[in-house]
Amino acid sequence: MTTLNLLPLIGVIIIVIGFALRFNPLLVVTVAGIATGFAVELDWHTLLTTFGEKFMNSRQLASFLLILPIIALLERYGLQERAKQWIASIKSATTTRILIMYFVVRECSAALGLLSLAGQAQTVRPLLAPMALGAATNEHGELPRWLKDKISAHAAACENIALFFGEDIFIAFGAVLLMDAFLKENGIAGIEPLHIGLWAIPTAIAALIVHCFRLARLEAEITHDIETHHLNQVSQEVAS
Repeated sequence: MTTLNLLPLIGVIIIVIGFALRFNPLLVVTVAGIATGFAVELDWHTLLTTFGEKFMNSRQLASFLLILPIIALLERYGLQERAKQWIASIKSATTTRILIMYFVVRECSAALGLLSLAGQAQTVRPLLAPMALGAATNEHGELPRWLKDKISAHAAACENIALFFGEDIFIAFGAVLLMDAFLKENGIAGIEPLHIGLWAIPTAIAALIVHCFRLARLEAEITHDIETHHLNQVSQEVAS
């Protein structure tokens, strides 16, 4: 009768306890990995080699994590305020125009495979959302908090939708290659990644048209919401 060895699961227990006690996550994961390695009787050389291989395979993730502190420092020293001031100096800039311009640029860049050129953390939060808010503030004055959140949500949606439909055009995108491999495995020949990418162009154009229409309505919604907010304030002042 074979006895089930549960000792290799000690790493899971260490991670649960370490996170529950709020120890340093990197230290907890490292200790858990070492403990698991000893539990499965790995020698030091093999254990260090495994750590090195996993680190090298995840170096892109590590690079992304290094970018976040840089963005935080830029925000701390006024990146958002500078973006708002710059947009406020452009009289013709509106929230809709800024978001539409970003949507077009983001979808085109994603179609060319430049998926990491922008993103929620590195572009939308520190730059795009403050610029859209600055344009709205420049036109309508100080905005209520709920309206700021609404504009910021539309800025985030521009990133998500443009990236989602734009990346399908890039022939080296993982989903395109997956569809190509699936078709070939099931005996459907004659369809190359280039064909799949070309057929994604009409969908991307349709997404662009629909979202531009939504953004055009956003400008009218902002004006209506501001007028309603001012009327409510006046009514409350008269009632008091």
